[in-house]
Amino acid sequence: MSISTTGISPAERLRGIVPDAEIAALSPLMEEIEELKKQRNAVVLAHNYMTPDIFHGVSDLKGDSLALARMAADTEADVIVMAGVHFMAETAKIVNERKTVLIPDLGAGCSLADAITGADVRLLRERYPGVPVVTYVNTSADVKAESDICCTSGNAVQVVESLGVDRVIFLPDQYLGRWVATQTDVEIILWEGSCIVHERFTGEELRGYRALNPAIQIIAHPECPPDVLAEADFVGSTARMIDWVRHEQPRQVVMVTECSMSDNVAAESPNTEFIRPCNMCPYMKKITMEGIRDSLRDMRHEVVVEPEIAARARVAVERMLAVRV
Repeated sequence: MSISTTGISPAERLRGIVPDAEIAALSPLMEEIEELKKQRNAVVLAHNYMTPDIFHGVSDLKGDSLALARMAADTEADVIVMAGVHFMAETAKIVNERKTVLIPDLGAGCSLADAITGADVRLLRERYPGVPVVTYVNTSADVKAESDICCTSGNAVQVVESLGVDRVIFLPDQYLGRWVATQTDVEIILWEGSCIVHERFTGEELRGYRALNPAIQIIAHPECPPDVLAEADFVGSTARMIDWVRHEQPRQVVMVTECSMSDNVAAESPNTEFIRPCNMCPYMKKITMEGIRDSLRDMRHEVVVEPEIAARARVAVERMLAVRV
């Protein structure tokens, strides 16, 4: 049977989050998705950057990249629909060799995953013999297969330090790598990749918010450039940003990451006003409610990873999952 996190209907979960008229329009589609999930013994995994209708409405399991990787490894469902981007679906397949993993839109890619190839990693190993490779999960299975261990923004520092070495190659996000370097004594050898969403934020932009309200709180994702992180009151992964808002309950906050995440967190934080510098990920927005329905109905866009690559990549992912934060 399908796994449910709440036991209540999607329409009820969306009440107060999206307008009633929108809920009414979406209800037939959401009911169809719920029925298909039961038929397929399927779950929908949703990243924090999904739009509220998906994130709060039809997802069964939700979180950041690290949480989704762990959930994918633990689920008893036969079918996993990844409401996220392609590397996340690949990761789910890597840790679930015998399960069917679907992605609603094959165009849901990632600028970081596009920034490096397995061949690039092999060349780096030749240039820096013996130096371990730490690879951000925002990469293809081919890149993971060439790596010693994966990481997410939530555990990158702990992963780097778990290796017990003086220096590591860190791929592919230069800004996350630069931030990790400020948190550890391990030397970080960088690759010059970046996220097309987070690199658009600027320190000048954030100083403008402070000029309007000196008491405003700014929290930022470590994929942002250093001048942005220097202006932030808190830097952390999407999961840690959410936890920070829940714990601190600021009166007013700027959440410096993908725009839809502010919408999702705001729904659970009614006492906080969210100022939203709205940079959206064009890849994440390719995932729609209709696409999820079609994916389940037609079992389309199955994600397949070549067994030899999957086996090697699985080692790097499982090493990451073994590191506790």
